[in-house]
Amino acid sequence: MDWVVLVASGAMEAVWAVALDRAEGFTRLAPTLVFVAALAASMLGLNHAVRTIPIGTAYAVWVGIGAAITVVYSMATGAESFSWAKALLIAGLVACVVGLKLVSEGHAA
Repeated sequence: MDWVVLVASGAMEAVWAVALDRAEGFTRLAPTLVFVAALAASMLGLNHAVRTIPIGTAYAVWVGIGAAITVVYSMATGAESFSWAKALLIAGLVACVVGLKLVSEGHAA
């Protein structure tokens, strides 16, 4: 269950990152409120996950998920240009996140 919470909090990291961009220096109310709510949810989820997942692994997975979703969303909406190189690098990032899960405690060879 902690891994599910960690993945969800990683997704919330992407939400707050996009909201931060749209808040325009916290001058727009709705994106600012989304930023604060998503940031709180993301941090609470990460805090919950590190009770059973080592902090190094949890943090790397959290950041990796957030970064991957943020870049994919930005490319899909046109805020960032698409390139096959970026897509390949994001796929590698996702593979590394999955790899961290697979070699975490209880799964190490």
